Amino acid sequence: MTSIETDLELVRQSQAGDLDAFNRLVELYQNGVYGLCYRLLGGKEAAEDATQDAFISAFTHIDSFRQGSFKSWIMRIAANASYDELRRRGRKPTVSIDYDDDDDGGGAISVPDTGPLPEELTLRKELRAAVEAGLQSLQEDQRMAVILCDLQELAYEEIAEITQSSIGTVKSRISRGRARLREYLRERGELLPEQMR
Repeated sequence: MTSIETDLELVRQSQAGDLDAFNRLVELYQNGVYGLCYRLLGGKEAAEDATQDAFISAFTHIDSFRQGSFKSWIMRIAANASYDELRRRGRKPTVSIDYDDDDDGGGAISVPDTGPLPEELTLRKELRAAVEAGLQSLQEDQRMAVILCDLQELAYEEIAEITQSSIGTVKSRISRGRARLREYLRERGELLPEQMR
């Protein structure tokens, strides 16, 4: 069974009232949804709130899901929850340099003996911070397209479905967003690790 078939079966079970099936969908997509919310909002607490709102909304409206990709559907809900949060705040997103996809929130970073040197970890963190700041500088539609394509690794068709745009518009947003991000990083070369200036 493909992941789409598995998702559709879990959705069907959820629509029939099976809470365990919906919880399985949450387990499958919570990291991706959180990552999208985090990068759109730029803060851990706001991303957690938007992620929770997205899954509550999905659970509440699961009967409205008909066919297609559940992943695209939940990502669209997550994007809308993030934009709602931004509107509620009435301000631009904040940038947090503490987010790490591999971080379990436990605090200290444990570096194995065979792992990268502390300098390499610092350089990676500096680069991540520069890219995160650059992402936050993009227009919302470009930021979302770049995040979905380059960080979430979604196909153009899925991004078009999530953003409710044409594939041509998606490609244009990605291209313009990437160009603006490159420009941002070049203008702020001091934010980049020395090897990348």
